[in-house]
Amino acid sequence: MEKIRGFFQDSLANELIIGTDSHAYNSYTVFTTAIVAHRVGKGATYFYKTNISHEYYELRSRIFKEAQLSINTANWVLKSLISEDFQKISRIEIHVDIGEKGPTKELIKSIVGYITSNGFDVKIKPDSYAATKVADRHTLRRK
Repeated sequence: MEKIRGFFQDSLANELIIGTDSHAYNSYTVFTTAIVAHRVGKGATYFYKTNISHEYYELRSRIFKEAQLSINTANWVLKSLISEDFQKISRIEIHVDIGEKGPTKELIKSIVGYITSNGFDVKIKPDSYAATKVADRHTLRRK
């Protein structure tokens, strides 16, 4: 949290964007949650955490797990911010790796409803870069 506070120190238009992505391998699943700290008009930085689960998740369960990890992270960030920090953040949103095309289109209504019912704005593909670009790059094996 100290790095996020420092990054936002001199700016008033700040956004926190949280996204989780996953990748299933033969015997495990990698989940990565990214926190993107964006100073509007001045750049961004990100932080991430990767968890490895030795369970198999079918697509629906995996997408709901991604949403839950993002919600948990967003709630943790909110609890960690002191009031003066919170005033410097204009928006907190959650990005999810689902979209109108492909097998995840059937999950849009339920996932978006799940996240908004927890009090957060949500973005899906193609606008969900925290999940589809930032977190995604840390779920894949490096050769």
